[in-house]
Amino acid sequence: MRILSGIQPSGKLHIGNYFGMMKPAIELQEQGEAYLFIANYHAMTTVQDPAALRSMTMDVALDFLACGIDPNKTAFYRQSDVPEVHELAWLLSTLTPMGLLERCHSYKDKVAKGMAASHGLFAYPVLMAADILAVNSNVVPVGRDQKQHVEVTRDLAIRFNNAFGEVFTIPEPSIREDVAVVPGVDGQKMSKSYGNTLEIFNEGKPLKKRVMKILTDSKELEDAKDPDTCNVYALYTLFASAEEQAELAECYRAGGMGYGHAKTALLEKMNEHFGPMREKRTELSADMDYVNDVLRQGAEKASVLARETLKNARQAVGLE
Repeated sequence: MRILSGIQPSGKLHIGNYFGMMKPAIELQEQGEAYLFIANYHAMTTVQDPAALRSMTMDVALDFLACGIDPNKTAFYRQSDVPEVHELAWLLSTLTPMGLLERCHSYKDKVAKGMAASHGLFAYPVLMAADILAVNSNVVPVGRDQKQHVEVTRDLAIRFNNAFGEVFTIPEPSIREDVAVVPGVDGQKMSKSYGNTLEIFNEGKPLKKRVMKILTDSKELEDAKDPDTCNVYALYTLFASAEEQAELAECYRAGGMGYGHAKTALLEKMNEHFGPMREKRTELSADMDYVNDVLRQGAEKASVLARETLKNARQAVGLE
Protein backbone atom coordinates (compact mmCIF):
# COMPACT_ATOMS: atom_id res chain seq x y z
CA MET A 1 0.00 0.00 0.00
CA ARG A 2 1.40 3.38 -1.02
CA ILE A 3 0.25 6.34 1.06
CA LEU A 4 0.56 10.03 0.13
CA SER A 5 0.05 13.11 2.30
CA GLY A 6 0.83 16.77 1.74
CA ILE A 7 0.56 20.04 3.63
CA GLN A 8 0.98 23.68 2.69
CA PRO A 9 3.71 25.79 4.29
CA SER A 10 1.38 28.76 4.62
CA GLY A 11 1.90 29.54 8.31
CA LYS A 12 2.82 28.05 11.65
CA LEU A 13 1.38 24.56 12.10
CA HIS A 14 -1.27 24.22 14.78
CA ILE A 15 -2.99 21.47 16.72
CA GLY A 16 -5.73 21.24 14.09
CA ASN A 17 -3.02 20.32 11.58
CA TYR A 18 -1.50 17.90 14.07
CA PHE A 19 -4.61 15.89 14.87
CA GLY A 20 -6.19 16.22 11.44
CA MET A 21 -3.18 15.39 9.27
CA MET A 22 0.20 15.07 11.01
CA LYS A 23 -0.62 12.41 13.60
CA PRO A 24 -2.46 10.20 11.06
CA ALA A 25 0.46 10.56 8.62
CA ILE A 26 2.93 9.54 11.33
CA GLU A 27 0.79 6.52 12.22
CA LEU A 28 0.32 5.48 8.59
CA GLN A 29 4.06 5.33 7.93
CA GLU A 30 3.95 2.10 9.94
CA GLN A 31 1.30 0.63 7.63
CA GLY A 32 2.70 1.04 4.13
CA GLU A 33 5.05 2.83 1.74
CA ALA A 34 4.65 6.45 2.80
CA TYR A 35 5.23 9.67 0.83
CA LEU A 36 4.84 13.11 2.42
CA PHE A 37 5.39 16.39 0.59
CA ILE A 38 5.53 20.04 1.57
CA ALA A 39 3.13 21.70 -0.87
CA ASN A 40 5.07 24.89 -1.54
CA TYR A 41 3.60 25.32 -5.05
CA HIS A 42 0.10 25.17 -3.56
CA ALA A 43 1.12 27.71 -0.93
CA MET A 44 1.80 30.28 -3.64
CA THR A 45 -1.96 30.88 -3.91
CA THR A 46 -1.68 32.70 -0.57
CA VAL A 47 2.04 33.33 0.05
CA GLN A 48 3.76 35.65 -2.41
CA ASP A 49 6.72 36.69 -0.28
CA PRO A 50 9.75 34.61 -1.42
CA ALA A 51 11.61 34.84 1.89
CA ALA A 52 8.47 33.89 3.83
CA LEU A 53 7.81 30.91 1.56
CA ARG A 54 11.37 29.61 2.00
CA SER A 55 11.23 30.10 5.75
CA MET A 56 7.82 28.49 6.21
CA THR A 57 8.81 25.54 4.01
CA MET A 58 11.73 24.75 6.28
CA ASP A 59 9.57 25.34 9.36
CA VAL A 60 7.21 22.63 8.16
CA ALA A 61 10.15 20.29 7.54
CA LEU A 62 11.39 20.83 11.08
CA ASP A 63 7.90 20.44 12.54
CA PHE A 64 7.22 17.09 10.87
CA LEU A 65 10.61 15.63 11.70
CA ALA A 66 10.22 16.77 15.30
CA CYS A 67 6.72 15.28 15.54
CA GLY A 68 7.82 11.84 14.42
CA ILE A 69 8.17 11.50 10.66
CA ASP A 70 10.92 8.91 10.11
CA PRO A 71 12.92 9.46 6.89
CA ASN A 72 13.69 5.74 6.86
CA LYS A 73 9.98 4.98 6.57
CA THR A 74 8.63 8.05 4.75
CA ALA A 75 9.87 9.78 1.60
CA PHE A 76 9.67 13.39 2.82
CA TYR A 77 10.17 16.06 0.16
CA ARG A 78 9.39 19.52 -1.19
CA GLN A 79 6.75 19.57 -3.93
CA SER A 80 8.95 21.92 -5.96
CA ASP A 81 11.71 19.28 -6.06
CA VAL A 82 9.48 16.97 -8.14
CA PRO A 83 8.62 19.20 -11.15
CA GLU A 84 7.12 16.29 -13.11
CA VAL A 85 3.85 16.95 -11.30
CA HIS A 86 3.41 20.17 -13.27
CA GLU A 87 3.46 18.58 -16.68
CA LEU A 88 1.16 15.90 -15.33
CA ALA A 89 -1.19 18.61 -14.03
CA TRP A 90 -1.39 20.06 -17.55
CA LEU A 91 -2.21 16.69 -19.07
CA LEU A 92 -4.97 16.24 -16.50
CA SER A 93 -6.27 19.78 -16.99
CA THR A 94 -7.06 19.08 -20.65
CA LEU A 95 -9.66 16.57 -19.43
CA THR A 96 -10.96 18.56 -16.46
CA PRO A 97 -14.52 19.92 -16.85
CA MET A 98 -14.91 23.52 -15.67
CA GLY A 99 -18.07 22.53 -13.83
CA LEU A 100 -16.15 20.02 -11.74
CA LEU A 101 -13.82 22.73 -10.44
CA GLU A 102 -16.65 25.24 -10.02
CA ARG A 103 -18.36 22.85 -7.63
CA CYS A 104 -15.34 22.51 -5.34
CA HIS A 105 -16.24 23.78 -1.87
CA SER A 106 -12.74 24.90 -0.94
CA TYR A 107 -12.52 27.37 -3.83
CA LYS A 108 -15.96 28.81 -3.18
CA ASP A 109 -15.36 29.11 0.55
CA LYS A 110 -12.02 30.88 0.14
CA VAL A 111 -13.35 33.35 -2.43
CA ALA A 112 -16.37 34.03 -0.19
CA LYS A 113 -13.93 34.91 2.61
CA GLY A 114 -12.20 37.49 0.42
CA MET A 115 -9.34 35.54 -1.17
CA ALA A 116 -8.49 36.63 -4.72
CA ALA A 117 -10.05 34.32 -7.32
CA SER A 118 -6.83 33.36 -9.11
CA HIS A 119 -6.40 30.57 -11.63
CA GLY A 120 -4.04 28.86 -9.19
CA LEU A 121 -6.72 28.77 -6.52
CA PHE A 122 -9.36 27.59 -9.01
CA ALA A 123 -7.14 24.86 -10.48
CA TYR A 124 -5.76 23.78 -7.10
CA PRO A 125 -7.55 20.38 -7.25
CA VAL A 126 -5.87 19.55 -10.58
CA LEU A 127 -2.39 20.10 -9.19
CA MET A 128 -3.39 18.13 -6.10
CA ALA A 129 -4.53 15.31 -8.39
CA ALA A 130 -1.13 15.38 -10.11
CA ASP A 131 0.62 15.17 -6.73
CA ILE A 132 -1.40 12.10 -5.84
CA LEU A 133 -1.27 10.34 -9.19
CA ALA A 134 2.42 11.04 -9.86
CA VAL A 135 3.48 8.50 -7.25
CA ASN A 136 0.53 6.14 -7.92
CA SER A 137 -0.64 6.35 -4.33
CA ASN A 138 -3.36 3.97 -3.17
CA VAL A 139 -4.39 5.85 -0.03
CA VAL A 140 -4.62 9.58 0.70
CA PRO A 141 -5.25 10.56 4.34
CA VAL A 142 -7.37 13.73 4.37
CA GLY A 143 -9.72 15.67 6.60
CA ARG A 144 -13.39 15.69 5.77
CA ASP A 145 -13.01 19.13 4.17
CA GLN A 146 -10.43 17.74 1.70
CA LYS A 147 -12.32 14.59 0.77
CA GLN A 148 -13.82 16.32 -2.27
CA HIS A 149 -10.36 16.95 -3.72
CA VAL A 150 -9.56 13.24 -3.58
CA GLU A 151 -12.90 12.59 -5.29
CA VAL A 152 -11.84 15.03 -8.03
CA THR A 153 -8.54 13.13 -8.33
CA ARG A 154 -10.41 9.86 -8.73
CA ASP A 155 -12.69 11.41 -11.35
CA LEU A 156 -9.76 12.77 -13.38
CA ALA A 157 -7.80 9.51 -13.16
CA ILE A 158 -10.82 7.52 -14.37
CA ARG A 159 -11.43 10.00 -17.21
CA PHE A 160 -7.79 9.76 -18.29
CA ASN A 161 -7.72 5.97 -18.09
CA ASN A 162 -10.95 5.71 -20.07
CA ALA A 163 -9.62 8.05 -22.75
CA PHE A 164 -6.01 6.84 -23.06
CA GLY A 165 -5.64 3.49 -21.30
CA GLU A 166 -4.80 2.33 -17.80
CA VAL A 167 -2.09 4.75 -16.66
CA PHE A 168 -3.16 5.86 -13.19
CA THR A 169 -3.88 4.05 -9.94
CA ILE A 170 -7.27 5.12 -8.56
CA PRO A 171 -6.65 6.38 -4.99
CA GLU A 172 -8.92 6.04 -1.98
CA PRO A 173 -9.34 8.71 0.74
CA SER A 174 -8.59 7.69 4.32
CA ILE A 175 -10.61 9.77 6.75
CA ARG A 176 -10.08 9.59 10.51
CA GLU A 177 -13.65 9.34 11.76
CA ASP A 178 -12.45 9.37 15.37
CA VAL A 179 -11.03 12.91 15.09
CA ALA A 180 -13.60 15.67 15.40
CA VAL A 181 -13.22 19.13 13.91
CA VAL A 182 -10.70 20.93 16.14
CA PRO A 183 -12.11 24.24 17.40
CA GLY A 184 -10.03 27.38 17.34
CA VAL A 185 -9.83 29.96 20.11
CA ASP A 186 -12.96 31.63 18.70
CA GLY A 187 -14.99 28.42 18.44
CA GLN A 188 -14.80 28.17 14.65
CA LYS A 189 -12.81 25.38 13.00
CA MET A 190 -9.13 25.96 13.77
CA SER A 191 -7.53 27.43 10.66
CA LYS A 192 -4.56 29.64 9.80
CA SER A 193 -6.86 31.67 7.54
CA TYR A 194 -9.10 32.49 10.53
CA GLY A 195 -6.21 33.51 12.78
CA ASN A 196 -7.65 31.38 15.61
CA THR A 197 -4.94 28.75 16.03
CA LEU A 198 -2.97 27.23 18.89
CA GLU A 199 0.46 26.57 17.42
CA ILE A 200 2.21 23.27 18.11
CA PHE A 201 5.58 24.81 18.87
CA ASN A 202 4.40 27.91 20.67
CA GLU A 203 5.23 27.77 24.37
CA GLY A 204 5.61 29.79 27.57
CA LYS A 205 3.74 33.05 28.00
CA PRO A 206 2.69 33.41 24.33
CA LEU A 207 0.99 29.99 24.39
CA LYS A 208 -0.63 30.64 27.77
CA LYS A 209 -2.00 33.93 26.46
CA ARG A 210 -3.56 32.17 23.47
CA VAL A 211 -5.10 29.41 25.58
CA MET A 212 -6.61 31.93 27.97
CA LYS A 213 -8.31 33.64 25.00
CA ILE A 214 -10.36 30.55 24.12
CA LEU A 215 -13.99 31.59 23.82
CA THR A 216 -16.39 30.32 26.51
CA ASP A 217 -19.88 31.21 27.65
CA SER A 218 -20.49 33.72 30.47
CA LYS A 219 -21.44 31.33 33.27
CA GLU A 220 -20.16 32.26 36.72
CA LEU A 221 -17.73 30.25 38.84
CA GLU A 222 -20.45 28.58 40.91
CA ASP A 223 -22.65 27.65 37.94
CA ALA A 224 -22.85 24.13 36.54
CA LYS A 225 -21.39 23.98 33.05
CA ASP A 226 -21.84 21.72 30.02
CA PRO A 227 -18.55 20.16 28.87
CA ASP A 228 -20.15 18.97 25.63
CA THR A 229 -20.64 22.55 24.41
CA CYS A 230 -17.32 23.97 25.66
CA ASN A 231 -14.42 24.69 23.29
CA VAL A 232 -11.88 24.26 26.10
CA TYR A 233 -13.17 20.82 26.98
CA ALA A 234 -13.28 19.78 23.30
CA LEU A 235 -9.59 20.64 23.01
CA TYR A 236 -8.77 18.94 26.31
CA THR A 237 -10.23 15.65 25.08
CA LEU A 238 -7.64 15.55 22.29
CA PHE A 239 -4.85 15.17 24.84
CA ALA A 240 -6.39 13.58 27.93
CA SER A 241 -7.14 9.96 28.80
CA ALA A 242 -10.73 8.78 29.14
CA GLU A 243 -10.40 8.92 32.92
CA GLU A 244 -9.04 12.46 32.85
CA GLN A 245 -11.82 13.55 30.51
CA ALA A 246 -14.47 12.07 32.81
CA GLU A 247 -12.92 13.76 35.84
CA LEU A 248 -12.90 17.21 34.24
CA ALA A 249 -16.43 16.72 32.87
CA GLU A 250 -17.61 15.97 36.42
CA CYS A 251 -16.04 19.22 37.61
CA TYR A 252 -17.89 21.09 34.87
CA ARG A 253 -21.27 19.66 35.85
CA ALA A 254 -20.75 20.05 39.59
CA GLY A 255 -20.17 23.81 39.46
CA GLY A 256 -17.60 25.65 41.54
CA MET A 257 -15.02 25.50 38.75
CA GLY A 258 -14.16 28.46 36.55
CA TYR A 259 -13.14 28.20 32.92
CA GLY A 260 -9.68 29.39 33.93
CA HIS A 261 -9.16 26.07 35.72
CA ALA A 262 -10.08 24.13 32.57
CA LYS A 263 -7.81 26.30 30.45
CA THR A 264 -4.91 25.68 32.82
CA ALA A 265 -5.56 21.93 32.63
CA LEU A 266 -5.54 22.15 28.83
CA LEU A 267 -2.28 24.12 28.83
CA GLU A 268 -0.63 21.50 31.03
CA LYS A 269 -1.71 18.71 28.71
CA MET A 270 -0.45 20.55 25.63
CA ASN A 271 2.96 21.15 27.23
CA GLU A 272 3.16 17.53 28.35
CA HIS A 273 2.32 16.25 24.86
CA PHE A 274 4.42 18.62 22.76
CA GLY A 275 7.31 19.23 25.18
CA PRO A 276 9.56 16.41 23.86
CA MET A 277 8.80 17.43 20.28
CA ARG A 278 9.80 21.03 21.02
CA GLU A 279 13.14 19.80 22.37
CA LYS A 280 13.73 17.66 19.28
CA ARG A 281 12.86 20.58 16.99
CA THR A 282 15.49 22.73 18.71
CA GLU A 283 18.08 20.02 18.08
CA LEU A 284 17.08 19.66 14.41
CA SER A 285 17.19 23.42 13.79
CA ALA A 286 20.89 23.33 14.71
CA ASP A 287 21.57 20.83 11.90
CA MET A 288 19.83 22.15 8.79
CA ASP A 289 22.22 20.21 6.54
CA TYR A 290 20.59 17.04 7.84
CA VAL A 291 17.09 18.43 7.20
CA ASN A 292 18.00 19.40 3.64
CA ASP A 293 19.51 15.96 3.02
CA VAL A 294 16.27 14.33 4.19
CA LEU A 295 14.25 16.45 1.76
CA ARG A 296 16.66 15.81 -1.11
CA GLN A 297 16.64 12.05 -0.60
CA GLY A 298 12.85 12.04 -0.33
CA ALA A 299 12.55 13.97 -3.58
CA GLU A 300 14.86 11.54 -5.34
CA LYS A 301 12.66 8.63 -4.28
CA ALA A 302 9.44 10.39 -5.32
CA SER A 303 10.98 11.48 -8.63
CA VAL A 304 11.69 7.90 -9.67
CA LEU A 305 7.96 7.18 -9.53
CA ALA A 306 6.91 10.54 -10.97
CA ARG A 307 9.20 10.22 -14.01
CA GLU A 308 7.84 6.76 -14.77
CA THR A 309 4.23 7.92 -14.38
CA LEU A 310 4.80 10.96 -16.57
CA LYS A 311 6.52 8.86 -19.24
CA ASN A 312 3.54 6.50 -19.34
CA ALA A 313 1.10 9.41 -19.50
CA ARG A 314 3.04 11.16 -22.29
CA GLN A 315 3.12 7.98 -24.33
CA ALA A 316 -0.59 7.40 -23.74
CA VAL A 317 -1.61 10.86 -25.03
CA GLY A 318 0.77 10.80 -28.01
CA LEU A 319 3.53 13.13 -26.84
CA GLU A 320 6.09 10.34 -27.23
